[in-house]
Amino acid sequence: QVQLAESGGGLVQAGGSLRLSCVNSGRSFSILNVAWFRQAPGKEREFVAANTRFGGSTYYADSVKGRFTISRDNAKNTVYLQMNSLNSEDTAVYYCAASFSVAARQTPLEGQYNYWGQGTQVTVSS
Repeated sequence: QVQLAESGGGLVQAGGSLRLSCVNSGRSFSILNVAWFRQAPGKEREFVAANTRFGGSTYYADSVKGRFTISRDNAKNTVYLQMNSLNSEDTAVYYCAASFSVAARQTPLEGQYNYWGQGTQVTVSS
């Protein structure tokens, strides 16, 4: 059983930082591929970052590379998204997603993930 719940969103000024958390109340995150996606108003949901099972590999969207960091604490069954140097284009609802299996080279595709949290709003003011 996998049940995801995000937290940590809020309002922040441009240039500021936020750390999102995603807690799994079910099985350990260590055996899951995890990812963060986001959806801005009027736009499709897009990939942000991912970490493969057992912490094998990490992937980032070009738009967040160097600013965002995905990490996991298996002891706390939690995945984090540290977001620095935020700008207005980062305003979106952020979703945590997980999957037991992701096809090769398909990590950024939301269809690969069958467990989703409810989302947390991040608003960056300029």
